[in-house]
Amino acid sequence: MIDPVVVLALRAAGAALFASAALHKLRGFAEFRVALADYQLVPWWTSGIAARALVAAECATAVLLLSPLARPTGFAAAAGLLALYGAAIAVNLLRGRRDIDCGCFGPAQRAPLGVGLVVRNALLAAVALTGLLPTVDRPLGGVDAITAAALVLALALLHAAASQLIANAPRLRSLRGPA
Repeated sequence: MIDPVVVLALRAAGAALFASAALHKLRGFAEFRVALADYQLVPWWTSGIAARALVAAECATAVLLLSPLARPTGFAAAAGLLALYGAAIAVNLLRGRRDIDCGCFGPAQRAPLGVGLVVRNALLAAVALTGLLPTVDRPLGGVDAITAAALVLALALLHAAASQLIANAPRLRSLRGPA
C-alpha cells in the first residue's frame, strides 16, 4: 500500500516530466525528427509522423497523470513510454550506435546514447509503476500538500542532476584523458 501523498507527488512530477519533454521536442521539432530518424527504428519517410505521435503521447500522458479518474492509465502510459524510449536506446547501443543524439534534452543540448540513459528510463518507469500500487484510504490535509510539493521538488532536482550527469558524461570522460 502506498500513501496518497506519494501518489499525488508522483502524478504531479510525472506530468511535469512529460509536459517538459513534449515542450523540448516541440521547440526543436525539426531536430527531434532528425534525432528520431537517426535511431533507424522507423523508415525516414515516417519519422515526421512518429515524431508527432510521440509528442502527442507525451502530452496525453501528462494530462492523464493529472486526471484523478485516469490514475492507472496515466501511470501505465508513463511506464510504457519510458520503457519504449529505453528499448530504443538499448537497441541502438547493441547495434554499436553510441554517437547519435538521444533527443532527450531538446535542441539546446546534444547528448550521445549511453547505458546511463537506459538505466535512467528503467528507474523512471519503475517509479511510474509505483503509482499503480493500492493506496491507503485516508483524507489529505494541508500538511500533505506541502509534503507533496517538497517531494515533487526533490524528484525534479534529482532528475535534473541525473540528466546533467548523463548529458555531460562524454565531456567528463574527455577531461580524464586516456585510460
